[in-house]
Amino acid sequence: MTTRASRSVLISTGFLSVRRRLFVALSLLLFLPAGLQAAERFTGPWDMGHLKTVPEHTWGEQQGVVREVYYENEPYQGKATRVFGYYARPEKADGPLPGMVLVHGGGGTAFAEWAELWAKRGYAALAMDLAGCGPERKRLDDGGPDQSHAEKFHEFTAATVDTMWTYHAVAAVVRGHSLLASLEGVDGSRIGITGISWGGYLTCIVAGVDDRLKAAVPVYGCGFLQENSAWLKEFAQMSPELRQRWVEFWDPSRYLPGVSCPILFVNGTNDFAYPLDSYQRSYRSVPGPIDLRIEVAMKHSHQHGWAPKEIGFFVDSVLAGGAPLARLSQIHVEGNKVRADVVNKVPVAKGQLHFTSDTGPWQERKWQTVEAQVVDGAICGELPDTRPLVFYLSAIDDRGAITSAQHVAIDK
Repeated sequence: MTTRASRSVLISTGFLSVRRRLFVALSLLLFLPAGLQAAERFTGPWDMGHLKTVPEHTWGEQQGVVREVYYENEPYQGKATRVFGYYARPEKADGPLPGMVLVHGGGGTAFAEWAELWAKRGYAALAMDLAGCGPERKRLDDGGPDQSHAEKFHEFTAATVDTMWTYHAVAAVVRGHSLLASLEGVDGSRIGITGISWGGYLTCIVAGVDDRLKAAVPVYGCGFLQENSAWLKEFAQMSPELRQRWVEFWDPSRYLPGVSCPILFVNGTNDFAYPLDSYQRSYRSVPGPIDLRIEVAMKHSHQHGWAPKEIGFFVDSVLAGGAPLARLSQIHVEGNKVRADVVNKVPVAKGQLHFTSDTGPWQERKWQTVEAQVVDGAICGELPDTRPLVFYLSAIDDRGAITSAQHVAIDK
């Protein structure tokens, strides 16, 4: 009989072999032309075949529709680890349920109320902790790494990727998906993911490496962090070699080209951590169509990140037969006249034009919103004469759901 300790040794030994192979493969990737790197789904340092197996797990206390669960993750510092989470499902359900994987951000944990929110929507949901903690944020004796900057940005090599928080967090999310899909009463072919802030960052990576996912909603989080983000000081302190290595392994820009499921990007115009320039480069890295919701001055928190009704509508449209969000084309500009065509099944109630003439840090720009017209299947507006200008159009359907076109910048 294989004990848990012996299993950990086997897993660790197997990982070392995989890690040596990855060291060679990823070192070669650093020198390949960008077009060749995008030819296949890039899964980085993760053994996806291993992570797609159902992890060992045990159940804890249940309160209402929410139940505690602990499941196995990758070894850390030579020791086996477990992840704590909350699993929720409706009290009554007809047939196998679609599922959602819920990924918290910095300073967060497994949120029972988030899992319960999705259960009320008719989903089975798993919200896990990614900071090595259990209930009430108490440190687990066998928890993985914390999620401070030290665990995210320290020195590492291709041979020591397992010391990094992102390595363990992505593994925990993919294993959480594997666990959720295996549970009785869950339709494993209808699983989506949403994450907030650092959880949105992880969602961008996981949506690129896990081809089983059917829908993804990263909120705030994106890639190209080394180019513009709240962590420019951390990148400035790295050597050029370490910065390139960090981007190669941990930046979502490496993984977003592998996204093959429908994806909705949600952010604010002035987000302190993930500005619109890096955000746009990120969603443009996805090879297929994307949906977009940009809110002027959207607040940044877990509660504000899971509140938008558009997230539920989008996921329902993919996993539960709901009506899709309106989708806007790229904006056509003719002088000061702007137009975005709309594809929609729910009637569009009104349009809006959002713009700023400010320059400098995205976080400090002041935006204005004016009414735009809904004419012949398009949102139409008129720009002010001020230049330079950044602007975008939004549609609001009869449900109050907001979707946006990609922003456009006009120079002087």
